[in-house]
Amino acid sequence: MKFVDLEAQYRTVRKAVDKAALRTMESGRFILGKNGVKLESSVAALCEVSHAVGVNSCTDALFLSLKALGIGKGDEVITTPFSFIATAEVVAHAGAKPVFADIDPLTFNIDPYKIEKRITKRTRAIMPVHLYGQMADMRAINRIAHKHKLFVVEDAAQALGAFQFHGKRFVMAGAAGDIACFSFFPTKNLGAAGDAGMVTTDHKALAERVRLLRNHGSAQKYHHVMLGYSSRLDELQAAILLAKLPYLARWNRARQKIAARYTAAFKGFSGIATPLVVPGNTHIFHQYTIRTSRRDELRAFLEKRRIPTTVHYPLPLHLQPALKSLGYKKGDYPEAERAAKEVLSLPMYPELSLAAQKRIADAIRTFFK
Repeated sequence: MKFVDLEAQYRTVRKAVDKAALRTMESGRFILGKNGVKLESSVAALCEVSHAVGVNSCTDALFLSLKALGIGKGDEVITTPFSFIATAEVVAHAGAKPVFADIDPLTFNIDPYKIEKRITKRTRAIMPVHLYGQMADMRAINRIAHKHKLFVVEDAAQALGAFQFHGKRFVMAGAAGDIACFSFFPTKNLGAAGDAGMVTTDHKALAERVRLLRNHGSAQKYHHVMLGYSSRLDELQAAILLAKLPYLARWNRARQKIAARYTAAFKGFSGIATPLVVPGNTHIFHQYTIRTSRRDELRAFLEKRRIPTTVHYPLPLHLQPALKSLGYKKGDYPEAERAAKEVLSLPMYPELSLAAQKRIADAIRTFFK
């Protein structure tokens, strides 16, 4: 059994992916071609925004978004301490300071009610992370941002296709802030055959600035209006993603069905908390992450039965050695620290068989019995 089986996914899309890849190789066009343009328009349509810009990773999507917003030295960006390092890393690389607000222990997303007290005169933006495939409380976050005249940058790396209701209308991940960033890392719900990312926004000027920044500050060959970077989404990755995109909704539904089976299997068992899907939210279950105070015991128990698991994430950002200079210490963000000791992600991918799901659930039930 594998935690994620990319070979199984490839078997389901092999014909379309191989055809798209071969067509691209035969075209001789590998950078900033029609595949990238088509993928950008397709993702923009999916997210219901006006603009999408392909870049070479979600990390760069986040970094270039901050640069496009003019965030830099002396500025502060409020974000979650419970995420992958890239979330805070890009803020520091932009020259700004990552400032953390603790998480909601039920969703693992940033707690909006802990954001406002972290705002200072230097705060320029809020960067919520839609962790595990469920959007953060964007209505509350946007109210705070509007009140304090702050930008909102969505780290939607794990949430392509997720949405939430704002009153009677639904808002897609990627359309709920000023600018948003997606990952197409191979293990994501929509994954490339390498690194790839996307920026989405309804603001034309922001999109144009990201386009310049991703390509050495150039819109016309050998004419550079600003200092930029090399962060282009290549044609081969775009072709593969276009071939896979029609399957995304089906794959997300399959993940939701697997999650429902897991949750039903664990119902009534004390000592284990299953993922909470907030009313008005969809959860696309990039990860199915349970919570238990016996996490390490359970993980060892499952490992002996050759059931793989992963911890997302074992060390909160404020305690990472790379961010030691920020001066945070143990105890500053207790909910994130508790989550880091208790979360455990179970195998989750659309092709996971019913037999494998039952084996996983039965093993966990046996442990808690």
